[in-house]
Amino acid sequence: MAEKHAKSLSPKQAYDLLREDPRAVLVDIRSTMEYLFVGHPAGSIHVAWIDEPEWIINPHFVTDVRKILLGGATSHDDISGAPVVLICRSGKRSIDAGKALLNAGFSEVYFVVEGFEGDLDENRHRGTVGGWRYHGLPWEQC
Repeated sequence: MAEKHAKSLSPKQAYDLLREDPRAVLVDIRSTMEYLFVGHPAGSIHVAWIDEPEWIINPHFVTDVRKILLGGATSHDDISGAPVVLICRSGKRSIDAGKALLNAGFSEVYFVVEGFEGDLDENRHRGTVGGWRYHGLPWEQC
């Protein structure tokens, strides 16, 4: 059996999908500290994949994402096939989180390739070569 993988989207493609499909939800899977202090996409819902203080995979991750789709922010009559778009710092954690959702029966799972901050540049800084913020997409900070 082939391993399942989330589909990749550029930040702009993810933004367009979220605007076009009212069932779509953007889940920011970074740690709580990243979400609060670095900033996050406007309208995203936070469900950490790995979080402080233990830095282990959240054992409730799949259940928490399922709850988002079943009620609350994106409540619709039909959640089967509702797009779930995952975003992390640079797109790497979202790959593993996406596999977990697909293995749990989710059918439309995407991840933002460049993440929120993008990869490190030659000076080891983020946010200068890619990411949600770099592309000028809506974001906010607590």
